Amino acid sequence: MLFSHHKKQLPTAEEALRGRPEPAFDVPDRHTVLGNPLADPYPEHLETADFGMGCFWGAERIFWQREGVWTTLVGYQGGRTPNPTYEEVCSGRTGHTEAVRVVFDPAKVGYGQLLKLFWESHDPTQGFRQGNDVGTQYRSAVYTHTPAQQKEAEASRESYQRMLAASGYGDITTEILPAEDLPFYPAEAAHQQYLDKNPAGYCGIGGTGVSCPVGVVRAEG
Repeated sequence: MLFSHHKKQLPTAEEALRGRPEPAFDVPDRHTVLGNPLADPYPEHLETADFGMGCFWGAERIFWQREGVWTTLVGYQGGRTPNPTYEEVCSGRTGHTEAVRVVFDPAKVGYGQLLKLFWESHDPTQGFRQGNDVGTQYRSAVYTHTPAQQKEAEASRESYQRMLAASGYGDITTEILPAEDLPFYPAEAAHQQYLDKNPAGYCGIGGTGVSCPVGVVRAEG
């Protein structure tokens, strides 16, 4: 993750890699920690949320540990190249960010609580980087699945911006966009639940230490 080819500018349509019409690899059947299927279709009572917050190894672990999360999987999202590989994403020529798909039971954990985890677990002011990881694939992002999610995510960004500014941080660079326009491409098997398979593996995730109170988000959402 740390030694990927660094890119600091999103590719244009002409610069982006062409990709492929079908995935180059298969996705494992089950989550190694939660035991549930990785790929959809999911049970109808569940909801889906997508987050980009730097290296997806550590980001995925943060969410699978949250009560009410049914399954998680990592992948590539927000870019131009269909069905990319990890190496292609790291080249900076796909436009994708490393993303985590979180499938959750809204009766047990609310979307606002997942947003709180998201904001507090990384630094959303760093642009095309997260700590020592530099490149467009490490940018902060929220890709929403319903108008309600979009509204709540935008409200939470405004609330958290005020909290960060009061603590001396700059502007949030997180992009918040509808997921329907940005397909999620699952990553290779080796990346799924990586830190469960490799407990001592690299994790560059780290927050600012600034709290994002869920109550404030809900009140303004």
